[in-house]
Amino acid sequence: MAITGSTASDTSTASATSIASVTSIASVTIEVADLDAARRFYTGFGVDAYILLRASEADSTGFRGFTLGLTVSQPATVDSFFGAAVDAGATVLKPAAKSLWGYGGVVRAPDGTIWKIATSAKKDTGPATREIDEIVLLLGVEDVKASKQFYVGRGLTVGKSFGGKYAEFTSGESSPVKLALYKRRGLAKDLGVPVDGSGSHRIVIGGVGGPFADLDGFAWEAAG
Repeated sequence: MAITGSTASDTSTASATSIASVTSIASVTIEVADLDAARRFYTGFGVDAYILLRASEADSTGFRGFTLGLTVSQPATVDSFFGAAVDAGATVLKPAAKSLWGYGGVVRAPDGTIWKIATSAKKDTGPATREIDEIVLLLGVEDVKASKQFYVGRGLTVGKSFGGKYAEFTSGESSPVKLALYKRRGLAKDLGVPVDGSGSHRIVIGGVGGPFADLDGFAWEAAG
């Protein structure tokens, strides 16, 4: 079933409040230099209903340490979203192709955000659709075990965990995005980009708790 979410729009900076537990991601805000251009891209890509946009001139170089992933039902749907992203101005980092785990590819949006579009299916069972089964915010972290415990301490529940390599948290029924953790170096390799990067992550995660930053500097704020 397709995910539903809020229409992309500007958001305001959250006021400082006491930190509370979070149980899932309520929103993901991408910080961009050109709001109008970003709106056009994400509308053309077809994911504008699942992310928020905010104007920012924060310095950011190289790999920003995360990716947003679209999980869809079949290769034809991967190709549909992949083609829409490229047509809207995305740069291809990895062409869509078959692999041991399924079928997928990686693109970089004009604002710099990296998106991975994939399916575990290797054959089509019907015509392409524009439905998204799941969106995953995958954070590249230095220490998966430490970051996992950090988020467990703030109320998130681990759904899957593979030692110090990967951890995935369960998402609430109303949450459009699932949170997962992966070693930063491994994530950069998987995406086909150099691991080096500095400055702002250019992403803010919304939850029910007050503002805080995790062990790798990813910012959370109270979702509006």
